[in-house]
Amino acid sequence: MREKVILLVEDNRNDEELTLRSLKRANVVNKIVVVRDGAAALDYFFAAGRESLDLPAVVLLDLKLPKVDGLEVLRRIRNNERTKLLPVVLLTSSNEDKDRLESYTLGANSYVRKPVEFTAFTSAVTQLGIYWLLLNEPPPSQ
Repeated sequence: MREKVILLVEDNRNDEELTLRSLKRANVVNKIVVVRDGAAALDYFFAAGRESLDLPAVVLLDLKLPKVDGLEVLRRIRNNERTKLLPVVLLTSSNEDKDRLESYTLGANSYVRKPVEFTAFTSAVTQLGIYWLLLNEPPPSQ
């Protein structure tokens, strides 16, 4: 069985650190790959030679990213045969209805607003880790 990897796409270093610490506190020992902009996220999936690598178990994707925004990253993930069923959770500070609507329209599996308060943030990330790594049943391999 392959290791379940988490891909964290986050440009804010503080949110990155809080997410990593929260997952560690929840005893999530899975490998976490961090990329800090949308272009790097697209390279992770679509750069030459990457097609044969295993996909992450879940992508935690911020909306407001440099270079390529999170909605475009999601659009490209969903438009590719290899990645179209990949679980993608928008983990963002945006509380805009239009962002939530477009995220779901593009095929997001979940939309979680980052809580401002540390304890609430830690709890949200812990619950995400438990659900997507332990409880969720992914689609069968194609």
